[in-house]
Amino acid sequence: MQNNQDYQHTDFQLSSRKRRIAAFLVDHFVMTFLIVSITFLALGPDYLNEPDFSKITAIMLTTFLIGFAIYFGKDSINGISIGKWIFGIMVRDEDNPEIVPSIGKLFFRNIFLIIGPVEFIMLASSNEKKRLGDKIAKTIVVKNPNTPSKTLRILALVGAGLVFITFMILFVGAAMKNSDAYQVAVKNIEQNERIIEDTGGITGYGMMPSGSINITNGFGEAQLSITVLGNKKDVKVGVYLTKQPNDDWQLIEMNQ
Repeated sequence: MQNNQDYQHTDFQLSSRKRRIAAFLVDHFVMTFLIVSITFLALGPDYLNEPDFSKITAIMLTTFLIGFAIYFGKDSINGISIGKWIFGIMVRDEDNPEIVPSIGKLFFRNIFLIIGPVEFIMLASSNEKKRLGDKIAKTIVVKNPNTPSKTLRILALVGAGLVFITFMILFVGAAMKNSDAYQVAVKNIEQNERIIEDTGGITGYGMMPSGSINITNGFGEAQLSITVLGNKKDVKVGVYLTKQPNDDWQLIEMNQ
């Protein structure tokens, strides 16, 4: 991708190692979030009830391939990734810093991130402040003379973190509540006279149960902590359930 008119006759300065490492960490966080989000969305909120593990594996492998393609192409827009935009740096051609490397070259350059420890050592020890991907693709990372304001970049970083946390809470909560284990637990809670008496009548449940649900080769184990909302007061109920292949979840233990 070429867009050089804003950088004509500019003296470019190499980025510091600290900026490059910080930008990489932000990129890694953002790209991981995208890969995880794509995977969860592809699986759907009912994935905990899917009996065919091979189907789940196939979906995850497919989405991971898509995610890695996005990861390696993170610098495709004018040589600037999200992390590089936040820290005011950009990738440019080694021979002419006014030229943005081709998308193919930028993609090839980032494939070497697979060997992350080697790339880190190369960057830390290179007098040219280059990692292996830079050396082979013949690119450099320089300061961006058109860096947005620091406030805007900080807000973007904080916003990305908040979006990630919110997404994970909402999706994991939805997946847990849609699981058969949770539904069996709720059914038993609503038949428990002690819980009904303590709450003064059940009016609902908390937004997100905590705990875990594990299914391997049809065998399942679930430990959940569910907030039961009541007319008089709310109570926390802990449940332990198990599952046999081709069978329903069974409540083993309930306490509050």
